[in-house]
Order: sequence, then C-alpha cells, then structure tokens
Amino acid sequence: MSKDLAPDPRLLVRERGLAGYVEDFRRRLRGGELGSLPVIIGMIVIAIVFEAQTGSFLTPRNLTNISVYIAGPGIMAVGIVLVLLLGEIDLSVGSMAGLSAALWAVLSVSNGVNDLVAIVLAIGAGAVVGSVHGFFFAKVGVPAFVVTLAGFLGWSGVQIWVMGDEGTINIPRDSFVRDLNSFYFSDIAAAYVLAAVVTGGYVFALWRQERRRQAAGLPTRPTSEIALRGALVAAAAFITAYTLNQHRGLPLALVIFLVVLLLADFMVRRTTYGRQIFAVGGNAEAARRAGINVDRVRLTVFVIGGALAALGGLFYAAQAGGASKSLGSGNLLMNVIAAAVIGGTSLFGGRGWIWSALLGTLVIQSITTGLNLMGMSSEIQYMITGAVLLLAVVLDSVSRQTQRSAGRT
Repeated sequence: MSKDLAPDPRLLVRERGLAGYVEDFRRRLRGGELGSLPVIIGMIVIAIVFEAQTGSFLTPRNLTNISVYIAGPGIMAVGIVLVLLLGEIDLSVGSMAGLSAALWAVLSVSNGVNDLVAIVLAIGAGAVVGSVHGFFFAKVGVPAFVVTLAGFLGWSGVQIWVMGDEGTINIPRDSFVRDLNSFYFSDIAAAYVLAAVVTGGYVFALWRQERRRQAAGLPTRPTSEIALRGALVAAAAFITAYTLNQHRGLPLALVIFLVVLLLADFMVRRTTYGRQIFAVGGNAEAARRAGINVDRVRLTVFVIGGALAALGGLFYAAQAGGASKSLGSGNLLMNVIAAAVIGGTSLFGGRGWIWSALLGTLVIQSITTGLNLMGMSSEIQYMITGAVLLLAVVLDSVSRQTQRSAGRT
C-alpha cells in the first residue's frame, strides 16, 4: 500500500478478527452511526409481539400479503428518499398517485387505449408533474414545501376533473394493472431463482468493490466478512422464498418493487449522479463550488420522484380494484414520508439509503396488518404509527448531534 495513502481505520480494525468487529461496532455507536439497527430491532419486536397476540402474524399467507401491500407505498417511498437526500420534501406524491391512476383508467378503460401504452403515459405524466415542481423549486427558487403543497391541492383537482362524472372506474380482468396486485409466479423455482440472483449479485458487487480497492492499494475487507455477509443475505433471501412458496408463490408486485430498489440503489451508490445527490443534500453551496450543476440535480430528482409516485399510484389502483376521485387521499402521503424516515433516511438531507424505503414500509405495513389481526380501530393505528415516526425522527436528531460532537459531520 502506498505510504501517501491514509488507511481506512474502519477496515484496518476489522483485520483483528472478532475483537475488531466488536470495536468497530462500539465506535459506530459512540459516533451516532446507528444505521439500520433500530429498524431491524423494531421489526423483530413487532413480529414477536403480534405473533404472540394473534398466532397468525408469521403465517405464510399473512407474510405474503404484506409483501404485496408494501409494493405501492414502497415504490413511492423510494422517490421520497431521493428528495429527502436533497434535504427537501415532496407533499404532492399522494395526489400524483391519484392522478396517475385516473389518467390510466380514463385512457385504457374509458377510451380503449392500449393498456401498456396507457400505463407508460400515466407514469410519464407523473414525471412531467415532477418536472414542474422541480422547475419552480430549482430554477425559480420557490421552496419545495410550498411548490409541492400547491401541487398536492392542484393535482387533486386535476384528478377529479379527469375522472369527470365517473366516481370509480373498475379495472378489467385482462388489465396488466390488475396483475400488479393479483399475479403470482406459482412455480416454486421462480422464488428460489430470484433469491439466488439477489444473493449472487450482492456477493459479486462486494467482491468487485474489494478488487477495485485492492487494485488501488487500499485496505480491503477480509474474505471471511464477505462470506458472512453473503451468507446472511442468502439466508434472508431463501427463507423469504420458502415462505412465499408456502402460500401462492412469488408475487409480481414484490418483483417490481425489488427491481426499483436495486436500480435506485445502484444509481445512488454507484454513479456520479448519485454522489451528486448526496453532495447537494449535504451542502448545496459547497456542491455548486465543486462544479456540480445543483439545479439539474434538484430538478431531475423531482422528475424521478414524480414517476415513482405515478407508478405507485397504479399499485394502489390495483389494490382498490379501480381508480377513483379519492384515490391517493387520506393517510397515504404521511405513510410514504413516514416510511422513508422510519427506514433511516435523515430529514436533514445528505444521509440515508434507498433500502430505507423497504425497511420503513415493512414497519408501517406490519404494524397496520398486526393491529388489523387484533381488531384494533384505525385511530389506534394512526397513534402508534405517529409514535413510531416521532421516535425515528428523535433517533435521527440524536444521531446527528452525537456525530457532530464526535466531529463526524
């Protein structure tokens, strides 16, 4: 290793074996780097409590239903994660989801446009709406909160206007949108193949990263750590596949959600554009002085968020059985934002990861499903979800203060 390159202490300490990992873990806790630990602990507690109370929470049927229900809000939460990484907020995702579903239904069902063409147009409309928000925010200088709040009201009105006299437009049996909620790959091989692909892809990405670090003369993770990480991912993937196969098989909704997560994660962590998002969210002025086109990054993030909100709206339409004037209203917006924050993305910008969308949505949907199994009323669900959201924000604030005290921000 070159003498001019400072070694990464986080990697050097791991070369000491188990003691090094324990020391690294303690260092992260002292520095306020909690990562996904609170969410994972929370998920374990939720599963234990609801299984003890209902006896049916961990059944393959219930877990499969959860995997389907998280797709729509989870995809929308991916867009919110990107916006939060900029240190901004998007209050219009609910109305964009409703407008997307309305456009698809009117085009495909009412006017006979090809189903897939109508889906593409509906998602494209979400991207256009996002570009409008991004333009006023990035180019005109209107705060994102105000722009998207106006969008929340305005696009809800457009949604009602698009629906016209139709209160609800039901989904035909042969529509692809219906398949978003009801199609399962019944062949058990499908779930296991997906588990193998996810595991293999993860291990290959780790191996490739370490090869690049080795070629650059940087310290690398021990092979044992890569093997352990791969084994943990494999265990989670194949247990999930086995559970899904005990009911109806692999849901199409989960496959699409995972594809969105993987593509977004690759974009954020492996591309220059992704690093620019973090830079702008961390310090926009410093990013601008470093030569980053801040306006372009901000505008395109809102475009991506709009497209993902539109796609999520089609999933909600599939679950509801059709498009309506009220689709996207209620607590949808708050649940999507809460999912991103509960999953570990900071409200203050510049810190978080795409998989927050999966973890946070899992927490919210698990709480909702568990309380439904217990026969709890909706107001109890709102109170518990609100308390979990507050706890997540408190942990985020305390983590930032700890990192600032430790000189890590």
